[in-house]
Amino acid sequence: MEIQYVIINFLILAALIIIFFGKTIIGMFKNRRQAILHDLDEAEKLEKSEPPVFEEPVFEENTSEDKGQLYEAKKQTDEKLADIQAFAERECKEMRRLMIQKTRKKFFDTLKTSVAEVFVREPYLSAMRAKEPEQIDKILSMIKLTPGDMSYLHRYGVLYVTLTSAYTLDEALVKKVDEATTRLVGAVDKKTSLWVKVDPSLIGGLRLRIGDTVYDGTVLDEIYHYHDRVKKEPVTSEDTYGEVYAAFASQARIHDPAIRTYQLGRVIQISDGICWMDGLADIMYGEVVEFDCGERGMVLDIQPERIGCVIFGEYEHIDSGSPVRRVGRIASVPVGEGLLGRVVDHRGNPVDGEGYIYYSEKRPIECKAPGILDRAAVDTPLHTGIKAIDALVPIGRGQRELIIGDRQTGKSAIAVDAIINQKGKDVICIYVAIGQKDTTIADIKDKLVKYGAMEYTTIVAAPASGSAATQYIAPFAGTAMAEYFMYSGKDVLIVYDDLSKHAVAYRELSLLLHRPSGREAYPGDIFYLHSRLLERSAHLSAELGGGSITALPIIETLAGDISAYIPTNVISITDGQIFLEAELFHEGQRPAINVGLSVSRVGGAAQTKLLKQMASSLRTKLAQYRELADFTQLGSDIDETTRSALNSGARLMEALKQNRYQPLEDWKQALLLFAVSQGFADDVPISETDIYEKGLFSYFESEHMPLVRKLKTGAKADPDLLGKLRAALMKYNKGE
Repeated sequence: MEIQYVIINFLILAALIIIFFGKTIIGMFKNRRQAILHDLDEAEKLEKSEPPVFEEPVFEENTSEDKGQLYEAKKQTDEKLADIQAFAERECKEMRRLMIQKTRKKFFDTLKTSVAEVFVREPYLSAMRAKEPEQIDKILSMIKLTPGDMSYLHRYGVLYVTLTSAYTLDEALVKKVDEATTRLVGAVDKKTSLWVKVDPSLIGGLRLRIGDTVYDGTVLDEIYHYHDRVKKEPVTSEDTYGEVYAAFASQARIHDPAIRTYQLGRVIQISDGICWMDGLADIMYGEVVEFDCGERGMVLDIQPERIGCVIFGEYEHIDSGSPVRRVGRIASVPVGEGLLGRVVDHRGNPVDGEGYIYYSEKRPIECKAPGILDRAAVDTPLHTGIKAIDALVPIGRGQRELIIGDRQTGKSAIAVDAIINQKGKDVICIYVAIGQKDTTIADIKDKLVKYGAMEYTTIVAAPASGSAATQYIAPFAGTAMAEYFMYSGKDVLIVYDDLSKHAVAYRELSLLLHRPSGREAYPGDIFYLHSRLLERSAHLSAELGGGSITALPIIETLAGDISAYIPTNVISITDGQIFLEAELFHEGQRPAINVGLSVSRVGGAAQTKLLKQMASSLRTKLAQYRELADFTQLGSDIDETTRSALNSGARLMEALKQNRYQPLEDWKQALLLFAVSQGFADDVPISETDIYEKGLFSYFESEHMPLVRKLKTGAKADPDLLGKLRAALMKYNKGE
């Protein structure tokens, strides 16, 4: 009776709600439906829209005094319009990339359903059932005990065996499997426990699991491998689906599933991008695993009872207890010419919305560094086009030169300028952005495109919005891409921007993996992490092709403290450092290089003889100037010698200033340093040094081409050439 009263009361309440609030509820759902349809229509219009094109404003001719102001306003407007246009193009490319991903997902989902339908039809179904005895024989000829199985038997004394099929098997086949597995384990005086299962999702074929090892001859596994092959092909529209499906349907008529061997584990716990698994007793550090949902990860921790791995993508849809498949290879990335001019993620997948990347080879992200006997001396300059670097801390091909300094002191600017200066020098460039903002990475790409450097550059993006795992893997992936070119005999410049964020990402992963923390909560192997990364940069011997990787790692300091944990670690690994001082930067010195703390352990071996000759006394003069400037800043009584040294040093500092995206050729640097250090610019106001510099280069290129040709050779200047240079500089000063 009580149940009846409850039902009656519920019906009365529902009737009252419908009577009094029915219109309101219906209106709410109707409005919600209309809003959703409106959003869908807007999204469809946005996908079909073209990038906006902005017209340049028209400025009328003006002969009055404010003509210069109008010109300046037009220049600023042009720059703003260019920035807006670049932003619009980036947004359209990102939208196209998302559309491609959506199309691929729809394609694979439809393909899986269609392919499964092929094998449940006759005559394929009867043909698959008839092959079951043959499959059993093939599988039993392959079974063996792995080291993981032996360890499990030693601990527990029994090994579990599971035989799964899409349909109920004949008892004779089950008995045959039981006898074979019993003999296998009985050879070590242990026992087995056989389980027989029926799983229609396998579609057809047999699957035998012994411990962690699976011998799979099912149609479902064949579809899995077919999907894996198709993923490597460019699929950017629904038209491709029909072609691929037709090809598979034609192959299905002669289909004979292969017996593949792999290992399976199980998810124990998943959180914060870290997955703990059991099983997979034979897996190695750095191997790739695949989860049931399709996401992949990399093993970073192996313990007696469990295995820890990091997830490459999203981990929210990975469930505890779900199976984990051992892929059977070390984490690797695509390499080759196809990656040049592209922006890719830590796995080599394009993220620039410019379509599929064609490649024919992959390389492991972790690889053994070249040995000592495989290396050659660093003796070829890698010109950055920056006066303060090429003259004071020269970089050679195959060197590892650290760029270190506080935040916002121009570290990335030096690296980008160095990449731009490699145009026409047959140097491949890899820029690895670790923990940078997406807008920063996009701006860097725009600058490289603007100055024609993107055609020989690959950007590996691991932005701040990504997980710690992506930021950890990115520099290793970039190095693998660089190694492909190095072992092909080419020269590569790779920039790690920056390794401070890389160390923080690795610390986060290590703490999540429950590793004991050390100094500043970093794991004990943080030094080994960066050393095995940077040691892969080298100049190979002639026997190995003579290629090279030049590394420019970037480290961010706090308040100029280069004695902190991570900075000292990387300083001890690299072949020198370029220290950027915040005080110099705020004083207007660009680049803000501290001469006293910057050093290149390769030195003059990485300079042309001409530049080495012209800059031989530069470091001493600048160091003397800094000391005198600090000593005399509070004094007023200065002798003439000190005043002369201060003026000379101030002119040298001004001559070393350089705007961004304006690299200089070596002969121009040598000529300018010679003119300033020899006193030919003493009568020029310090504030007009840049005007003097531009005029000097223009004068020599127009009036003294024979001298310019000799300077371009980079050979040491003999007394005769020095005399001609002095004579030409005197004529320039006189205006002749």
